[in-house]
Amino acid sequence: MPVKPSEKEEEYFARLEFERKKKQEEESRIKLEKAEKERLKNLHNMHCPKCGMKLIEINYKNIQIDKCSSCDGVWLDAGELDAISKLEKGKLDKLFGVFKK
Repeated sequence: MPVKPSEKEEEYFARLEFERKKKQEEESRIKLEKAEKERLKNLHNMHCPKCGMKLIEINYKNIQIDKCSSCDGVWLDAGELDAISKLEKGKLDKLFGVFKK
């Protein structure tokens, strides 16, 4: 004669199944967020925040400066403004000369 599972057993297995599905859902959400972040990065990386055109990276005195190929905007990454501010006046004038038309 088959043994009928008790309510406690059914409750235990239902809870296990819920926790398993909850974990799968969390992993799926994290995966989607990561994919969306990567998509946005690919969409905006090295594009001008002002006009959306491609940025051209220029290496000047080991400082990577990004200049827009269309509107001529100059963009700096974190720490680059500090590095530029430490340049001597003559070197700073030369840097600005690089960006003049």
